[in-house]
Amino acid sequence: MRLLAVSAGLLLGFGAAQETGNHPEWARWCGKAYQPKYSSFDPGGQTVEPPALPGGPALDVQFTPRYSIYLVSDKQAEFVVNAAISKWHGQPWPDLGTPDKAPPVHFTINLVSDDDVLVSNKVAVGSAANVFAFDLTKLTPRLEPYAVVLFGATESGGPNITASSELFVLPEKTTGSVAKLDNLRGGVLFRSAATGGRFEPFLPYGFYASCDSFLCDKDSVRKIRAYRDLGLNSMVSLTTVFNSRAARVSPHAPTIEQELTRGERRPDGQQDPFNLVGKARDAIRKIDPYHPVSVTLNCQNYYFKEYTAGADFIMEDVYPIAINSTFSKWGTPCNATYGDCGCDNCQGNVQDVANRLDDLARYERWLGLWPKTKAHNPQSFHGEDYWFRDPTPAEEVAMNALAFNHGAKAIASWVWPTSDTLAQIHGEFAKVVATTPVRNLIVGGKAQRVEAGGVEVVDAAYWTSGKQVLLSVVNGGYEPIGGEVKIPLPNSIALKTKDAVVWGNGTWTIGYHEVRLGGVAAMSTNMIILGVGKGKCR
Repeated sequence: MRLLAVSAGLLLGFGAAQETGNHPEWARWCGKAYQPKYSSFDPGGQTVEPPALPGGPALDVQFTPRYSIYLVSDKQAEFVVNAAISKWHGQPWPDLGTPDKAPPVHFTINLVSDDDVLVSNKVAVGSAANVFAFDLTKLTPRLEPYAVVLFGATESGGPNITASSELFVLPEKTTGSVAKLDNLRGGVLFRSAATGGRFEPFLPYGFYASCDSFLCDKDSVRKIRAYRDLGLNSMVSLTTVFNSRAARVSPHAPTIEQELTRGERRPDGQQDPFNLVGKARDAIRKIDPYHPVSVTLNCQNYYFKEYTAGADFIMEDVYPIAINSTFSKWGTPCNATYGDCGCDNCQGNVQDVANRLDDLARYERWLGLWPKTKAHNPQSFHGEDYWFRDPTPAEEVAMNALAFNHGAKAIASWVWPTSDTLAQIHGEFAKVVATTPVRNLIVGGKAQRVEAGGVEVVDAAYWTSGKQVLLSVVNGGYEPIGGEVKIPLPNSIALKTKDAVVWGNGTWTIGYHEVRLGGVAAMSTNMIILGVGKGKCR
């Protein structure tokens, strides 16, 4: 069993400080007043599209290490370099109006400390995901990151470009586990005794696990085994669960031996001071630099940059099922400037999950940030006069599949114990997506969205790896789809075989560059692995 740990309670140890946003003296959630005695106002903190650069598109060069951490046992590492043409960020570069004619960027990547060159190469303008290997053996392992800088110019020494990043090269860890993030594709790689000391693709799929009725019970060992036997492979251990909406206190968990991540939960919803989040991150990394730091965002658009600055990956906790999205239990309307309806700025349907993940990716583009790994915190509960019923099994699977379709690489549901019905469906879905071959396709690939026959409530995405394609199709509507849904794929993907239907009861027909899905039930998810190659489809 791989465990996740959350250390948001560290925030409690740094003392009281001014909350963020407007009217901090009022009761608020996501910066918005939610009680009738307070009036509506602009909560502030919105991330908006920046104005276009006055001089036209610019060259925006970014780079980062391929993995979030390296160990001294790694003899080689990689940098990933993007040379995007952006209307918001970057600097002038010759011939950006005709990128094919633009001169390539000749660059070096140097250590800031001694100017030692790690990489010397070039990239084409407008290209992305350029990977360059370099020798790690000359770098001394340490807990502090190495500052690295990219210097670029044309071959003739034209416009100068600089970009900065940091590189973690850590001492070897001989006990417990290590987890690292793939900054190229967003997935998680995990190493422990259970993997034979080798890094393997890992798709975390589990729950926040409560103390009451589970981890603190006398028969907790039996209950944890039953949890594992369902097919769930990870958990976030909570020793004390506070009512974060009523008390505005985050969950807190102690150090545990084997974990995937540490992080902060809902600092934006609680309007935690920005400096406390950074202090929590620093404290977490001192405790354990061998696992990524996460942050869980509750708000749709409240100081995104500030609350994610210290995190290695971002989790959203959209809980949209069976809410009143327009009027709250507090007796106030819910909109962009007022109210708390249990799901910030949501419509109250499964599409809210996809929309939120799209929002997070959009904010990163607007801010000119390297995209971070994303995770989904599904709703597996009801109550508190916000959520009037549990999600159905079909809704639960649809939300998680939509999360994968829109870039999520991990699932940590709220909260365990859940109902027997939801426990069963989560376990069944986890056995499919968190094991090979589906796991490797999702972890090692990038979800590519594709139009699905023009049906608005149908969402489709695919992942490619070698000679296989994973295709996921979600009908997020409450009515079946008549006829077949046509899903066109790029001409570069020549479909050949139906290798495995991994989820759903639809009927699949494949053409050379097209898939047709029939029998699409209401609120349903269908996933298939397809073989690619030359020859006739069969």
